[in-house]
Amino acid sequence: MTLVSTKESTKTTHPKSLFSIVASVGGLALFLIIASTLLVSQPIGSTIRGFFYGVDILTKIDSESSLGNSVSESNHTVHPFEGTQKINLTVPENRGNEGFSQHGDKESGGADGNGPVIEKNDPPLPGNEDELSDSRSVESKNLKSNPPLAKVTQREDGNRSSSFSQTASQDNAPVSSTNLPTELKNVESTSATTNSSQANHVDSGCDLYDGKWIYDTTGPLYTNNSCPVLTQTQNCQGNGRPDKDYENWRWKPSHCDLPRFAKKFLELMRGKTLAFIGDSVARNQMESMLCILWQVEVPKNRGNRRMQRYYFKSTSTMIVRIWSSWLVHQTPEPFDFAPAGVVKLHLDAPDERFMDYILDFDVVVLSSGHWFTKQSVYILNNEIVGGQLWWPDNSRRKKIDSIEAFGVSVETALTAMGTHPNYTGLTIVRSFSPDHYEGGAWNTGGSCTGKVQPASEGELVENGFTNIMHEKQVTGFNRAIKRKTNNSKMKLMDITRAFSYRHDGHPGPYRSPDPNKKTTRGPDGRPPPQDCLHWCMPGPVDTWNELREMTATAPIVIVSLHFPSNVTTDSQ
Repeated sequence: MTLVSTKESTKTTHPKSLFSIVASVGGLALFLIIASTLLVSQPIGSTIRGFFYGVDILTKIDSESSLGNSVSESNHTVHPFEGTQKINLTVPENRGNEGFSQHGDKESGGADGNGPVIEKNDPPLPGNEDELSDSRSVESKNLKSNPPLAKVTQREDGNRSSSFSQTASQDNAPVSSTNLPTELKNVESTSATTNSSQANHVDSGCDLYDGKWIYDTTGPLYTNNSCPVLTQTQNCQGNGRPDKDYENWRWKPSHCDLPRFAKKFLELMRGKTLAFIGDSVARNQMESMLCILWQVEVPKNRGNRRMQRYYFKSTSTMIVRIWSSWLVHQTPEPFDFAPAGVVKLHLDAPDERFMDYILDFDVVVLSSGHWFTKQSVYILNNEIVGGQLWWPDNSRRKKIDSIEAFGVSVETALTAMGTHPNYTGLTIVRSFSPDHYEGGAWNTGGSCTGKVQPASEGELVENGFTNIMHEKQVTGFNRAIKRKTNNSKMKLMDITRAFSYRHDGHPGPYRSPDPNKKTTRGPDGRPPPQDCLHWCMPGPVDTWNELREMTATAPIVIVSLHFPSNVTTDSQ
């Protein structure tokens, strides 16, 4: 037997160990190179990463979700300020916006009793909140000093397109709105692209809100007969509207394509929850989303009085809507010199009705603004600073009006979400939805009757109230971005300017299936009662959900619009 010393053994086995290590490292490097190549070449990875950009912690809500258990009617107790500090805000300087404030005589409708349906301040049963800016009586200003920002051309085949261009800052840091000129474009109508190869394309440098409306013969994504959750007041075809072209206009960004809503949406939302929070326009958008998805799968209704919840079993996807008319905390009790019965809005405290549940949401779409024309008292820093349709003593000076209050409410709600230590979702702020009551307010002769296609250059009516509400909303968004401390993401879905051209997309007088309803002007020239705020379904509102899908993949961009010269912009 030959004995080998320890030293000799070490010399003999060492080269073999070194060779094994080198081989292992080489194999690992080769594996990483191949894996990286596969990931780069396959679209699914980039698609999912882009779609859920900004969602870091995803909570799966299944059929027995904690969300459903946490909102039972019997044991839920609201503690609006427990565990949450008020947002530290200062009273903004009143910059002379009273000329755009909306005042009215009644809370219950027009003088003839035929005004729109009025909602109570308590959360209504799903589908019953149909507010139409019911306190608004100041007419929208037709600001002729600024030309309309659209060009429409007519081709021999009869197709039309209306467009506008707007300048956008594409820095990741938020910027304030500034008075920037808008380029006028002369465009022709083309068929909307349906090329499936472009469905996954997301151009992060594309401004989704600079574009035109084009006529698309493909038609809508659903019909009024194929969606059972469509609110009757928005069922324009079911209510007898004679024209249908308003269903066929699609938004086309100037420098990229907006794909038709992808059928794979539910797969991309697997195990996730999308929540629409806000007023009845939020309901309008949520129902549009449901109508689109209904064509793919019929969901299970798991809602209750506090929230609507629709569960898509195939992908464990939940679509939620929570009613929050002002997005801030509200109380009916007496406060200082404000009596009981008048709603008190605590502008520095978010609405607990949605804040209690935001950790269950992966994507949140916020909608608000139109309820600031209703009667309410504004409280900031524990002090009454203003009111809408309520101010008992004219000798007292208001520190804030309804428009400023709206801007503060946006900042408060977003700051609460952006500083919540455990919220990591994506918050999308859908900008102020324009109404089209031309010639007056809803209760003073305003009308959108007879509008059958998007506004052309000579038809567009500049709405000073819409412009300044949009400005205050963007200002609140910018300020909240600067105060954000958590890992959540915030995006602005800026539909306001694009939809200012869609005066054809509202129900108008076709608000009910009543065969005896009035749809034409009376002998005195007054228009019939109508809705020029909400959107027909199917109709332009479906574009919001296509934009929402694209917005989730784009970087933070705030569009700087060309405001009329007599509208001021707050400095940051």
